[in-house]
Amino acid sequence: MLNSLASGRRLALRLLLWQLSAAIIVGLAFAALGRREAIAAAAGAAIAAAGTALLSVRAFSQVGGAGMALGRLLTGMILKWMMIIGGMIMIMFQWKLPPLAAITGLAAAYAVNLLAFRFKG
Repeated sequence: MLNSLASGRRLALRLLLWQLSAAIIVGLAFAALGRREAIAAAAGAAIAAAGTALLSVRAFSQVGGAGMALGRLLTGMILKWMMIIGGMIMIMFQWKLPPLAAITGLAAAYAVNLLAFRFKG
């Protein structure tokens, strides 16, 4: 085994913190355009962070065999994308927030994946 469960948990926590900081930064950046845009951008990034948290809780919950680990990873990914798609639908259609700001926030949260995996800290 190359990586331990604790190493995966630390990486998931680091990624979650990077995504939450991206939510704050993109929200502050969009504050110049207005309150609704700032909320939409921060919410888009926060939904990505919530999906990452859901995936990591599901994937790193138990120790088991390889088949169980793969199953937990796949169900975690499905739950993550359900959270992201459902959250974006709520942001854009239920709350009627600006879609471009929400999508930009989501993209910014995923752009920090490169930083989180690059710097092992």
